[in-house]
Amino acid sequence: MMQGMSAMGQPGFWDLEARHEKLTQQRDFLIRLNTLVPWETFRPLLQQVHGKPRKSRAGRKPTDVLLLFKMLVLQKLHNISDAELEYQVNDRLSFMQFLGLGLEDVVPDATTVWSFREQLGNQGLVEALFETFESYLQQAGYQAQDGQIIDATLIPVPKQRNRREENQQIKRGEVPLAWSQQPPKQSQKDVDARWTKKNGQSYYGYKNHINRDVRYGFVRRYVVTDASVHDSQVLGALLDVDNPDDRIWADSAYYAEAREAVLEWMGFESHIHERAYRNHPLTEEQQAANRQRSQTRAKVEHVFGCFVTEMGGKLVRSIGQLRAQANLGLKNLTYNLKRFVFLQTQSAQTAAMAE
Repeated sequence: MMQGMSAMGQPGFWDLEARHEKLTQQRDFLIRLNTLVPWETFRPLLQQVHGKPRKSRAGRKPTDVLLLFKMLVLQKLHNISDAELEYQVNDRLSFMQFLGLGLEDVVPDATTVWSFREQLGNQGLVEALFETFESYLQQAGYQAQDGQIIDATLIPVPKQRNRREENQQIKRGEVPLAWSQQPPKQSQKDVDARWTKKNGQSYYGYKNHINRDVRYGFVRRYVVTDASVHDSQVLGALLDVDNPDDRIWADSAYYAEAREAVLEWMGFESHIHERAYRNHPLTEEQQAANRQRSQTRAKVEHVFGCFVTEMGGKLVRSIGQLRAQANLGLKNLTYNLKRFVFLQTQSAQTAAMAE
């Protein structure tokens, strides 16, 4: 009779079994993440947060920067707030083990995590951390290969309840007078995020523009803009000249005859989807060519799909573009760490089966 949840709402055997299996997989992943990622590679950059060396050994020592960085990775793996991160680390043994903390150790609080991330963003260290791991990937044999795929995804942020005249002032780069007279209110207003429409639906926030290589699936380049910036405007900043394969894939939002000519002049082989125009629909041959291109282009959706299904979603809770850049840079880096662990594990399993 008992199958799934019982009539009284009590968890059945299979519910508990599935939950246990999921927790086991998460624990095993954190163990592999801890073992396979070269964490100490990041320490020299992270130590720049502290700035000048301490003049005295007196007083409380600063929290280890690598511990704080790994807490940010946990945060991006689950897309949780600073307060929730603090709670989860205190509550979950698997998180404590990943961080190298014992039951007697003090867990850094939400304010410490927030301040550390702020300093990383303000000092431009998130981009440097991303590039540091990219260099490691190249040395480890994961150089970008087989061409590159360009795409962007909308990043929602908490919607602002502004009056129409306030929005007009924001677009002009002005701060509404009522806000400037109320600093606490102004600090909660995101004047950098913008509205955009896609498929007839309105979205508010930012865009995460990425370049993914075809063979290994790592994010090789990224740019963060407000949501109103057209995808094609950042194409040049996303091109990866280190990828030895000159082929490039993207959807029709990036297509323009002039842009095709520039890409050809730069030595790229464009496989960007052709687009239809009013009174000029695509021919059957063009549609067939687009379907062929989609077989490769669609691989970029794995990145954004992972954000949603495995990393807690795309929502960014911070205010302002500088913080959005830091948060999304850390998100992209964490995706690469996760992808690296997957490929290393897959490689080890293949080698074991061959023995």
